Amino acid sequence: MATVTAVLNQKGGVGKTTVVLGLAAAAQRAGDQCLIIDLDPQGSASWSTGVEATDEYLSVGDVIRTGDPKVAEAATVTSGWGEGVDVLPASFNLIDREGDATDPESAMRLRRAVTPMLDRYRYVFIDCAPSLGPTTRTGLALADRLLLVVELSALSIRGAETVLRVVDEVWHDTNPNLDIGGVIVNRAPAVSIEAHRQEESLNRLMGSDAVWHPFIPQRTILNEAVGDRLPVHALGYRGKDIADIFDQLYERLAGFESA
Repeated sequence: MATVTAVLNQKGGVGKTTVVLGLAAAAQRAGDQCLIIDLDPQGSASWSTGVEATDEYLSVGDVIRTGDPKVAEAATVTSGWGEGVDVLPASFNLIDREGDATDPESAMRLRRAVTPMLDRYRYVFIDCAPSLGPTTRTGLALADRLLLVVELSALSIRGAETVLRVVDEVWHDTNPNLDIGGVIVNRAPAVSIEAHRQEESLNRLMGSDAVWHPFIPQRTILNEAVGDRLPVHALGYRGKDIADIFDQLYERLAGFESA
Protein backbone atom coordinates (compact mmCIF):
# COMPACT_ATOMS: atom_id res chain seq x y z
CA MET A 1 0.00 0.00 0.00
CA ALA A 2 1.17 3.53 -0.79
CA THR A 3 2.80 5.83 1.71
CA VAL A 4 0.71 9.01 1.87
CA THR A 5 2.61 12.26 2.43
CA ALA A 6 0.81 15.55 3.04
CA VAL A 7 2.81 18.60 1.99
CA LEU A 8 1.70 21.77 3.70
CA ASN A 9 2.67 25.22 4.80
CA GLN A 10 1.40 27.64 7.37
CA LYS A 11 0.89 30.41 4.81
CA GLY A 12 0.76 30.71 1.05
CA GLY A 13 3.63 31.71 -1.18
CA VAL A 14 6.46 29.51 0.10
CA GLY A 15 6.44 27.01 -2.76
CA LYS A 16 4.44 24.11 -1.32
CA THR A 17 3.21 23.03 -4.75
CA THR A 18 6.75 23.27 -6.14
CA VAL A 19 7.83 20.65 -3.60
CA VAL A 20 4.91 18.34 -4.46
CA LEU A 21 5.75 18.59 -8.17
CA GLY A 22 9.46 18.03 -7.57
CA LEU A 23 8.90 14.93 -5.43
CA ALA A 24 6.41 13.52 -7.94
CA ALA A 25 8.90 14.12 -10.75
CA ALA A 26 11.60 12.33 -8.75
CA ALA A 27 9.24 9.41 -8.13
CA GLN A 28 8.50 9.17 -11.84
CA ARG A 29 12.21 9.28 -12.66
CA ALA A 30 12.79 6.45 -10.15
CA GLY A 31 10.11 4.35 -11.85
CA ASP A 32 7.67 4.56 -8.92
CA GLN A 33 3.94 5.02 -9.41
CA CYS A 34 2.57 8.04 -7.56
CA LEU A 35 -0.67 9.93 -7.14
CA ILE A 36 -1.04 13.67 -6.52
CA ILE A 37 -4.15 14.65 -4.56
CA ASP A 38 -4.72 18.35 -5.14
CA LEU A 39 -6.48 19.91 -2.16
CA ASP A 40 -5.51 23.46 -3.10
CA PRO A 41 -8.54 25.28 -4.62
CA GLN A 42 -6.16 27.14 -6.94
CA GLY A 43 -5.46 23.81 -8.65
CA SER A 44 -1.82 24.65 -9.37
CA ALA A 45 -0.56 21.07 -9.01
CA SER A 46 -3.32 19.83 -11.30
CA TRP A 47 -2.64 22.47 -13.96
CA SER A 48 1.14 22.05 -13.76
CA THR A 49 0.81 18.33 -14.51
CA GLY A 50 -1.42 18.94 -17.51
CA VAL A 51 -4.76 18.39 -15.78
CA GLU A 52 -7.41 21.09 -15.80
CA ALA A 53 -9.04 21.79 -12.45
CA THR A 54 -12.63 22.49 -13.41
CA ASP A 55 -16.05 21.97 -11.91
CA GLU A 56 -17.25 20.44 -15.20
CA TYR A 57 -15.63 17.11 -14.31
CA LEU A 58 -15.35 15.00 -11.18
CA SER A 59 -12.75 16.28 -8.75
CA VAL A 60 -11.47 15.85 -5.22
CA GLY A 61 -14.33 18.08 -4.07
CA ASP A 62 -16.82 15.45 -5.21
CA VAL A 63 -14.78 12.76 -3.45
CA ILE A 64 -14.85 14.68 -0.17
CA ARG A 65 -18.58 15.34 -0.56
CA THR A 66 -19.54 11.72 -1.21
CA GLY A 67 -16.83 9.63 0.43
CA ASP A 68 -17.43 7.16 -2.40
CA PRO A 69 -14.53 5.00 -3.70
CA LYS A 70 -16.21 4.82 -7.13
CA VAL A 71 -16.19 8.60 -7.36
CA ALA A 72 -12.52 8.69 -6.35
CA GLU A 73 -11.73 6.10 -9.03
CA ALA A 74 -13.62 8.02 -11.71
CA ALA A 75 -12.10 11.37 -10.75
CA THR A 76 -8.48 10.16 -10.85
CA VAL A 77 -6.76 10.74 -14.19
CA THR A 78 -3.38 10.14 -15.78
CA SER A 79 -1.33 13.33 -15.75
CA GLY A 80 0.05 15.07 -18.80
CA TRP A 81 3.49 13.98 -17.59
CA GLY A 82 2.68 10.47 -18.76
CA GLU A 83 2.92 7.10 -17.11
CA GLY A 84 3.81 7.06 -13.44
CA VAL A 85 1.96 10.16 -12.21
CA ASP A 86 -1.81 10.21 -11.68
CA VAL A 87 -3.79 13.17 -10.37
CA LEU A 88 -6.94 13.54 -8.31
CA PRO A 89 -7.59 17.11 -9.42
CA ALA A 90 -8.70 20.10 -7.42
CA SER A 91 -11.86 22.06 -7.98
CA PHE A 92 -12.74 25.64 -7.25
CA ASN A 93 -15.66 24.53 -5.08
CA LEU A 94 -13.19 23.29 -2.47
CA ILE A 95 -13.45 26.82 -1.06
CA ASP A 96 -17.20 26.38 -0.60
CA ARG A 97 -16.66 22.99 1.03
CA GLU A 98 -14.42 24.34 3.79
CA GLY A 99 -17.50 24.42 6.00
CA ASP A 100 -18.42 20.83 5.14
CA ALA A 101 -15.21 19.46 6.66
CA THR A 102 -15.45 20.88 10.14
CA ASP A 103 -16.34 17.62 11.89
CA PRO A 104 -14.18 14.47 12.17
CA GLU A 105 -16.69 12.34 10.25
CA SER A 106 -16.52 14.66 7.26
CA ALA A 107 -12.73 14.70 7.44
CA MET A 108 -12.70 10.90 7.09
CA ARG A 109 -14.60 10.83 3.78
CA LEU A 110 -11.50 11.36 1.65
CA ARG A 111 -9.71 8.59 3.51
CA ARG A 112 -12.56 6.12 3.01
CA ALA A 113 -12.87 6.94 -0.67
CA VAL A 114 -9.18 6.85 -1.59
CA THR A 115 -7.95 3.91 0.51
CA PRO A 116 -9.10 1.20 -1.96
CA MET A 117 -6.87 2.76 -4.66
CA LEU A 118 -3.68 2.93 -2.61
CA ASP A 119 -2.35 -0.50 -3.52
CA ARG A 120 -1.53 0.64 -7.06
CA TYR A 121 0.86 3.41 -5.94
CA ARG A 122 4.11 3.60 -4.03
CA TYR A 123 3.58 7.21 -2.96
CA VAL A 124 0.67 9.59 -2.69
CA PHE A 125 1.47 13.29 -2.37
CA ILE A 126 -1.24 15.58 -1.00
CA ASP A 127 -0.90 19.22 -2.03
CA CYS A 128 -2.73 20.74 0.93
CA ALA A 129 -4.72 23.95 0.85
CA PRO A 130 -2.69 27.12 1.57
CA SER A 131 -4.09 27.32 5.08
CA LEU A 132 -4.56 25.05 8.08
CA GLY A 133 -8.33 24.97 7.76
CA PRO A 134 -10.74 22.04 7.41
CA THR A 135 -9.67 20.97 3.91
CA THR A 136 -6.05 20.60 5.00
CA ARG A 137 -7.18 18.64 8.06
CA THR A 138 -9.07 16.33 5.71
CA GLY A 139 -5.76 15.64 3.96
CA LEU A 140 -4.00 15.05 7.26
CA ALA A 141 -6.66 12.50 8.22
CA LEU A 142 -5.52 10.44 5.22
CA ALA A 143 -1.76 10.99 5.52
CA ASP A 144 0.89 8.75 7.01
CA ARG A 145 3.24 11.69 7.42
CA LEU A 146 3.48 15.38 6.78
CA LEU A 147 6.20 17.55 5.32
CA LEU A 148 6.21 21.22 6.21
CA VAL A 149 7.53 23.62 3.56
CA VAL A 150 9.07 26.86 4.81
CA GLU A 151 11.31 29.72 3.87
CA LEU A 152 13.88 30.33 6.58
CA SER A 153 12.72 33.55 8.15
CA ALA A 154 11.57 34.78 11.53
CA LEU A 155 8.00 33.83 10.61
CA SER A 156 8.90 30.19 9.99
CA ILE A 157 9.09 29.38 13.71
CA ARG A 158 5.68 30.89 14.39
CA GLY A 159 4.27 28.95 11.47
CA ALA A 160 5.77 25.68 12.69
CA GLU A 161 4.30 26.20 16.15
CA THR A 162 0.85 26.64 14.59
CA VAL A 163 1.29 23.47 12.51
CA LEU A 164 2.20 21.49 15.63
CA ARG A 165 -1.00 22.66 17.34
CA VAL A 166 -3.06 21.51 14.36
CA VAL A 167 -1.25 18.16 14.26
CA ASP A 168 -2.08 17.65 17.93
CA GLU A 169 -5.76 18.16 17.11
CA VAL A 170 -5.55 15.75 14.16
CA TRP A 171 -3.92 13.14 16.42
CA HIS A 172 -6.83 13.49 18.82
CA ASP A 173 -9.69 13.71 16.29
CA THR A 174 -8.94 11.60 13.21
CA ASN A 175 -5.42 10.24 12.76
CA PRO A 176 -3.35 9.23 15.80
CA ASN A 177 -0.73 7.64 13.52
CA LEU A 178 0.22 10.80 11.61
CA ASP A 179 4.00 11.21 11.62
CA ILE A 180 5.84 14.52 11.37
CA GLY A 181 8.28 13.68 8.60
CA GLY A 182 10.28 16.87 8.57
CA VAL A 183 10.76 20.35 7.16
CA ILE A 184 11.76 21.16 3.58
CA VAL A 185 13.34 24.55 2.98
CA ASN A 186 12.42 26.26 -0.28
CA ARG A 187 13.88 29.41 -1.86
CA ALA A 188 16.93 29.14 0.33
CA PRO A 189 19.51 31.95 0.26
CA ALA A 190 23.05 31.01 -0.73
CA VAL A 191 24.53 32.21 2.58
CA SER A 192 22.63 33.65 5.52
CA ILE A 193 23.42 33.77 9.22
CA GLU A 194 19.74 34.40 9.93
CA ALA A 195 18.71 31.34 7.89
CA HIS A 196 21.14 29.16 9.83
CA ARG A 197 19.74 30.49 13.09
CA GLN A 198 16.18 29.73 12.00
CA GLU A 199 17.19 26.21 10.95
CA GLU A 200 18.57 25.56 14.43
CA SER A 201 15.37 26.91 15.99
CA LEU A 202 13.21 24.66 13.81
CA ASN A 203 15.28 21.62 14.78
CA ARG A 204 14.86 22.47 18.46
CA LEU A 205 11.11 22.89 18.03
CA MET A 206 10.33 19.90 15.80
CA GLY A 207 13.07 17.45 16.72
CA SER A 208 16.72 16.84 15.95
CA ASP A 209 17.47 16.94 12.22
CA ALA A 210 13.86 17.79 11.41
CA VAL A 211 15.06 20.18 8.71
CA TRP A 212 15.94 18.23 5.58
CA HIS A 213 18.94 18.81 3.36
CA PRO A 214 19.66 19.83 0.68
CA PHE A 215 17.71 23.08 0.62
CA ILE A 216 15.90 24.09 -2.56
CA PRO A 217 17.41 27.33 -3.91
CA GLN A 218 15.55 30.04 -5.80
CA ARG A 219 15.79 29.11 -9.50
CA THR A 220 13.89 30.47 -12.50
CA ILE A 221 14.01 26.99 -14.04
CA LEU A 222 11.31 25.91 -11.57
CA ASN A 223 8.96 28.59 -12.89
CA GLU A 224 9.83 27.52 -16.43
CA ALA A 225 8.94 23.90 -15.67
CA VAL A 226 5.58 24.99 -14.25
CA GLY A 227 4.91 27.26 -17.22
CA ASP A 228 5.69 24.45 -19.65
CA ARG A 229 3.66 21.99 -17.54
CA LEU A 230 6.62 19.63 -17.43
CA PRO A 231 8.52 17.82 -14.66
CA VAL A 232 11.77 19.59 -13.91
CA HIS A 233 13.59 16.37 -14.81
CA ALA A 234 12.39 16.83 -18.41
CA LEU A 235 14.34 20.07 -18.86
CA GLY A 236 17.69 18.36 -19.35
CA TYR A 237 20.93 19.96 -18.27
CA ARG A 238 19.23 23.29 -17.48
CA GLY A 239 17.26 21.69 -14.67
CA LYS A 240 19.82 19.13 -13.59
CA ASP A 241 20.92 20.79 -10.34
CA ILE A 242 17.33 21.22 -9.15
CA ALA A 243 16.35 17.73 -10.34
CA ASP A 244 19.28 16.30 -8.37
CA ILE A 245 18.07 18.10 -5.23
CA PHE A 246 14.58 16.64 -5.55
CA ASP A 247 16.07 13.20 -6.17
CA GLN A 248 17.97 13.50 -2.88
CA LEU A 249 14.85 14.66 -1.01
CA TYR A 250 12.91 11.77 -2.53
CA GLU A 251 15.59 9.33 -1.37
CA ARG A 252 15.22 10.71 2.14
CA LEU A 253 11.47 10.21 1.92
CA ALA A 254 11.97 6.64 0.72
CA GLY A 255 14.36 6.08 3.62
CA PHE A 256 11.44 6.15 6.06
CA GLU A 257 10.28 2.82 4.66
CA SER A 258 13.58 1.09 5.37
CA ALA A 259 14.21 2.76 8.73
